Amino acid sequence: MPYADPSETPAIPLLPVDGDQLDDWLGQAPTGTRAWLQATAFEAKPGTFRLVPGDGESVGCVVFGTREEGALWQLATLPAALPPGRYALDADWSRGRRELAALGWGLGAYRFERYRELPDSGAQLVLDDDIAERVRELTAAQCLVRDLVNTPTEDMGPGQLADALLAEAGRFDARTRVIEGDALLEQGYPAIHAVGRAATRAPRLVSLEWGDEDAPLVALVGKGVCFDTGGLNIKPGGSMALMKKDMGGAAHVIALARLVMQARLPVRLLVMVPAVENAIAGNAYRPGDVIATRAGKHVEIGNTDAEGRLVLCDALADAMERKPDLVLDFATLTGAARVALGPELPPVFANDPGLARGLLDAGQRCEDRLWELPLHAPYLDMLKSEIADLNNAGKGGFAGAITAALFLQEFVDDDVPWAHIDTFAWVPNALPGRPVGGEALGLRAAFAYLEARYGR
Repeated sequence: MPYADPSETPAIPLLPVDGDQLDDWLGQAPTGTRAWLQATAFEAKPGTFRLVPGDGESVGCVVFGTREEGALWQLATLPAALPPGRYALDADWSRGRRELAALGWGLGAYRFERYRELPDSGAQLVLDDDIAERVRELTAAQCLVRDLVNTPTEDMGPGQLADALLAEAGRFDARTRVIEGDALLEQGYPAIHAVGRAATRAPRLVSLEWGDEDAPLVALVGKGVCFDTGGLNIKPGGSMALMKKDMGGAAHVIALARLVMQARLPVRLLVMVPAVENAIAGNAYRPGDVIATRAGKHVEIGNTDAEGRLVLCDALADAMERKPDLVLDFATLTGAARVALGPELPPVFANDPGLARGLLDAGQRCEDRLWELPLHAPYLDMLKSEIADLNNAGKGGFAGAITAALFLQEFVDDDVPWAHIDTFAWVPNALPGRPVGGEALGLRAAFAYLEARYGR
């Protein structure tokens, strides 16, 4: 566990020093501390630290380099680097700054250990009482996303992904529904069925409902493509290597649902996860096919590798039938979003300017940044079909993230506030607190927005 409960045993102080203020800080430090830091040539660069000796062989304190801007990753390198012990942040920081720094500590201590045990340094952070519960919950939620995304498809297929949402329902006494296999056709989800029908593990739609029936309905929809071969428009091997993460949108809404239910936000929560594998077999859907959708629109298949929007459109249509107050969807939807904004900055598309601004502001506050891209209506022409209402793949290869969002918007009622977050759900290169692997990007921003919109 990265965190420790308060006790009578004293914790080793963690003392932050901004490199630009080092000389002033040293001028006020105890003589022994100042001498030790000068002797070890400490420059207080971010990510560096010094163990300052105490009495005997003990550590008296840890001095670490920091910077004025940002708080989330200030402690992230320390859990793996410090010797075993109990540590406590000794800084005159605001509650929000302490909360973010403590969250970064927990994320820096993360290990994915389903298949092997990894060493634990034994360093634990003692949390201040005013932030302890929230930090633990946020850390657990973000690590849940990481665990789900990191798990290979053999152990995280449609059934196991459904089980992950059902487990959260069990924790909070929520109502659930699972529609599987050909029952998807019988109950009006033909697009989900079409994408997943070629896999040996049946497609399904799993949903969770929680909260007071009189409260405003918030619908969360997450893309749950547990593996994406590309279908008959098969991906090359390099592009297929990370496709276990194509259910990252579902992982985000599962973790977000947990946070909403833990906080007991005054909402009626609906979570919908279409869980499928986009596989290749004799009954796979084909380029050129026209498939039906729950909304009654027909979609010509321009590319079987544009499958995420197909499974999402049926779930979004279902959500709209319930007249929600708000709809958020998360999806690892397009490589075009990564080309535009890179792996760390998910684009958000929204049909309501206030919703877009609220999500951006929330992300700024909690250091989980999003960036708005436009629902540029003229680009909808790229999705025209000569024989159906829409084509699922934009012509020409331009503006792929925007055309994907415009496709989804065709299944959203104009008077319902809706936002689509095209998250990467992955860290390709290790950073402080962020090992290579699954990652929650946009999770905390969405939760902070829901807190601000609905209150606790």
